[in-house]
Amino acid sequence: MALICAAACLRSFGIGLLGVVLGVFLYREGLSSTSIGLVIAAGLAGAAAATALVTFRADRIGRRASLVALSLLSAVGAIPLIAHSRLALLLPLAFVGMLNGMGTDRSASFALEQAVIPGLVSDRGRTWTFAWYSLVLDAGGAFGALAAGAPLLAQRWWGIDLATAYRWLFTGYAGLSVISGAFYLFLTSQVEVSSPAVDRKPQPVSAATKLTVRKLASLFALDSLGGGLLTDALVSYWFFRRFGIAENHLAILFFLVHVLNALSHLGAAWLARRIGLIKTMVFTHLPSSLFLIAASFVPSARWAVALFLLREALVEMDVPTRQSYVAAVVAPHERTYASGVTNLTRNLCWAASSSVAGAFMKVAFSAPLFVGGGLKVIYDLLLWRAFRHVRPPEEKAMR
Repeated sequence: MALICAAACLRSFGIGLLGVVLGVFLYREGLSSTSIGLVIAAGLAGAAAATALVTFRADRIGRRASLVALSLLSAVGAIPLIAHSRLALLLPLAFVGMLNGMGTDRSASFALEQAVIPGLVSDRGRTWTFAWYSLVLDAGGAFGALAAGAPLLAQRWWGIDLATAYRWLFTGYAGLSVISGAFYLFLTSQVEVSSPAVDRKPQPVSAATKLTVRKLASLFALDSLGGGLLTDALVSYWFFRRFGIAENHLAILFFLVHVLNALSHLGAAWLARRIGLIKTMVFTHLPSSLFLIAASFVPSARWAVALFLLREALVEMDVPTRQSYVAAVVAPHERTYASGVTNLTRNLCWAASSSVAGAFMKVAFSAPLFVGGGLKVIYDLLLWRAFRHVRPPEEKAMR
């Protein structure tokens, strides 16, 4: 578990970094809002393709080997950023390297780790383990976001050319991806499925599980359509263009965002133990979306930042609870399938909506915030209606 958390922390550091600087960097490179949205979408589409491969092949190929390969591919995404490539090269390499502008880790590696972790702990400890795992991810993302201010500070303090400083930053991102892959090499066979090692042929997934997963995936799709409009890269770009907040201040803002996200995961586990997973997911996620919608209308940077931070204090509380819930309502050998399908659906929808987020900004610059928040409100209401009576094993005695 320690190796998984160490690798995940480094991966999340790089993703937190990209979430702050990617949109601003591409804007400085001369790309339009629409082109920036397309680059973010290409990276998320690559993550979706990788998640599809993980869903149906990782248990046969081997989970450890899959995690190593995904880490090495992530380093490829830094190449066009280091070389200041044009859009024609940037798009395919962003796809291959699964360039993540979300600011939060929703990668194929993230999906596969969700299938691995429940097999390492008891049902009773599953939600808390996911909470600590999520805290590690957001802690890494927080420091990655803070590091995003380095290029501008290097320019101001030491007179380093901004383009050179960004090149060093993205080289560091590639290095983190390689080191993350090295950690996975030391994982034991405990992370693999329990089917015979000769053929690693997975056990069949039941019809009941497929139905449950389809229902969950369809709801998560709606949530992700909203989330694709709200990637950290796009939101930081929104703050940069609307209120003139520079990268060094954005770095501090998104550092605070990830700190709030990290702390909220422990709160989510504590709350879920008392009221249940579904109630925790809905009753925290719904108000967070309302805060976001309000932020899109306020005229001052101070109010926008305050509402955004209130939103971030709550919005991630559904992450460890959702991961735990998906793992709980399926059999152990079905977890790679369930995690893969639900995460694949999310990645596809993130890619689809992020590709048009920039175009939305041409209609109304704050459109992604209130449209994305509105879609998330609808998701919360439908999730409550569909799954409020479907309880995981540890909640059977809960009233």
